[in-house]
Amino acid sequence: METKHPSMLDLLLETHIGLERQGPGSSEAIEQALGFLKPLNKFSRIADLGCGTGGQTIHLAQHLPGAITGLDMFADFIEKLNENAKSMNLGNRVTGIVGSMEDLPFQKNSLDLIWSEGAIDNIGFEKGISHWHDFLKKGGFIAVTCPSWLTKERPAIVEQFWYEAGSRLDCVSNNIEIMQRCGYQFIASFTLPEECWTENYFIPREAAINRLLEKYAGNETMIEYAAQNRYETELYSKFNQYYGYVFYIGRAI
Repeated sequence: METKHPSMLDLLLETHIGLERQGPGSSEAIEQALGFLKPLNKFSRIADLGCGTGGQTIHLAQHLPGAITGLDMFADFIEKLNENAKSMNLGNRVTGIVGSMEDLPFQKNSLDLIWSEGAIDNIGFEKGISHWHDFLKKGGFIAVTCPSWLTKERPAIVEQFWYEAGSRLDCVSNNIEIMQRCGYQFIASFTLPEECWTENYFIPREAAINRLLEKYAGNETMIEYAAQNRYETELYSKFNQYYGYVFYIGRAI
């Protein structure tokens, strides 16, 4: 990430490596979602998929017993997670590993809880929860956030942005039906509030981007990268009544 000719991926990693969160969310939303789960115990096995640097992974470990494995495709993020877990004396219960959400390294029917924030839409909501179901014990829980339409009206400019980002938004009711079709009992859903996007993600991300604009002054890739991120922020500020991240909680049956 120290190259003077960074790629978009280099910049993505360098922007997010120092952030507490790699996407919208909050401690309050985590605890609200946890409130829908039955109590776990010290023998419970939990996976946080697409964990990033593990801000939410650490928070889960502070509120749940059992062993937690954070999985992400980026080794830099996993290294950061493991460093943080060790520094907080959680290294005996929290382990970060490099891996793919599409090819989980766990045994079938072995997990009590699958958690994933802001990541499942990278592979598709239905594809993700369908694949992950096999790794949950019967009665195990899933809790994921996914960008979703909140209204029947779907502005074309928003739809185009998410399509180009590799994600096709669906409405909440359709995602609930998908959960049920994929072998889950639907438990609850709720929309993340605006501050999960703004104060908790966009503002710290913008500060990181400003630092990179100084570091890579005049670099065209950096300028384009900053513009793309600022467009996302602008789009959300104008159209957040139509879409947002939604927490979906279900139980494997």
